[in-house]
Amino acid sequence: MEILPEIEIVDLGLYLVKEKTLIFSDFHLGYEEALNKQGVFIPRHQFLDTMNRLKHIFDKLKAQNKRVDTIIVTGDLKHEFGAISSQEWRDVSDLLNLFEKNCKKIILIKGNHDTVLQSVIKKKGLQVKSYYCFDNFAVLHGDSLPSDASILKQKIFIIGHEHPAIKLTDSIISEKVKCFLKGNWNNKLLIVLPSFNLVTEGTNVLSEKLLSPFLHQDLSNFEAFAVAGYEKILYFGKLKNLV
Repeated sequence: MEILPEIEIVDLGLYLVKEKTLIFSDFHLGYEEALNKQGVFIPRHQFLDTMNRLKHIFDKLKAQNKRVDTIIVTGDLKHEFGAISSQEWRDVSDLLNLFEKNCKKIILIKGNHDTVLQSVIKKKGLQVKSYYCFDNFAVLHGDSLPSDASILKQKIFIIGHEHPAIKLTDSIISEKVKCFLKGNWNNKLLIVLPSFNLVTEGTNVLSEKLLSPFLHQDLSNFEAFAVAGYEKILYFGKLKNLV
């Protein structure tokens, strides 16, 4: 589904057609191990599910003859704040190996959870950037507002960090689903990506407190695109019509 002309939602990724660029956000690899350390024991299936879902995305694009030259992660590739868990070492390496097989260039944006990510990726010759600008796009994590003029001149901002989701409730059941958001910030077009963490859905943007300063504004005219499954993207319209 197109979120803008030649900008497509492909499952939990955003594909820029002209730029042949695929963007993901907030994998939080190692999240299950972090929960285990806190005494919350859940089956460690997230990474296998993540890899399978990514392979499905790559296969779908290849079937449509859509090449991926660049993969960008908008931040929070790993989960632990001040250390690197054994699970993170393994999972980050395996994930980057998969990326390398499916693109020519990998861009990693620093998220607030990526404090020591450089030590994991240095063997691959990768660096963590504070932001990445190209053509009319600025890609940031989204946990702080930019002040650099080179960023602010861009027309389309793409961020993660918030893990947007929507919870819909009727008289019988309620369901929360991950979603993309599209709206305006500072006279720029803003696209907010859902997290690729498959353990949790994220923050209900209709009722919960939002973290990103980009979203500390009236969101009533923001549009939501819900990710209900591999092949199922649903346009929910403006948030003001969902409350």
